[in-house]
Amino acid sequence: MSITFNGTVHLKCSLTVNSFVLRICDGAKLLLAKTLGKEEKQRTSWKQNPEAVQRDILRVAVAEFARNGLSGARIDEIAAKTKTSKRMIYYYFGDKETLYARALEQAYAKVRAGEDKLDLAGLAPERALAQLVSFTFDHHQRNPAFIRMVMIENIHHAEFLSRSHAIRGMNAAAIDKLADIIRRGEAAGTFRPGLDPTELHWTISAMSFFNVSNRATFSALFGKELFARERQERLRDHVVEMILRFVCNENGPAPC
Repeated sequence: MSITFNGTVHLKCSLTVNSFVLRICDGAKLLLAKTLGKEEKQRTSWKQNPEAVQRDILRVAVAEFARNGLSGARIDEIAAKTKTSKRMIYYYFGDKETLYARALEQAYAKVRAGEDKLDLAGLAPERALAQLVSFTFDHHQRNPAFIRMVMIENIHHAEFLSRSHAIRGMNAAAIDKLADIIRRGEAAGTFRPGLDPTELHWTISAMSFFNVSNRATFSALFGKELFARERQERLRDHVVEMILRFVCNENGPAPC
């Protein structure tokens, strides 16, 4: 007895063996049927919703690259944790480096999408800036995979990021958003004149990034108390206050 799928013989069972062996063979046939049925469902998913398949691949890829880096990540592991196959990963992305570059773009897109959901234009400039700083601190704290992806890309001297028009476009939009807040604050007399949006973005990013990137070493040296929820909330408030004190025009007509 043999079982074939798409013209290929997958399992052969003898009809002359005893009942114990036949029961084993029946179990193997059932397992094979379930496996082939799963593969058929995967093929249907690829055809019906390729965008969802790619999103699933990128979701897993971000975690895998963040954990193991570009050199340590394995396509086999990514495929095993998705609803697709290694072959389809190569079909959609070509090679591991291209998948890494797309995963990096996905990581940046997530933080930029979160910023876009903030209604900053409808807030007074000092409140808009406070909300943006608070969001950045919280996002980085809750998404260590993003921080690790950025750290890994720095190890590669921004080789892949520098080639990504998508990331540069997203980050240019982030600077424009901050520049608009600064313009409104200066016009209202709330912010001191001469603020540079790129420098301010650097300052906000630095304090939010260090909180995650150096958590392991800081905890080993000084204990983990600073990373308890209550202490993290207090640190976030400190960062917001420091940024506002830095930008505010205390002698202006409308100080913060």
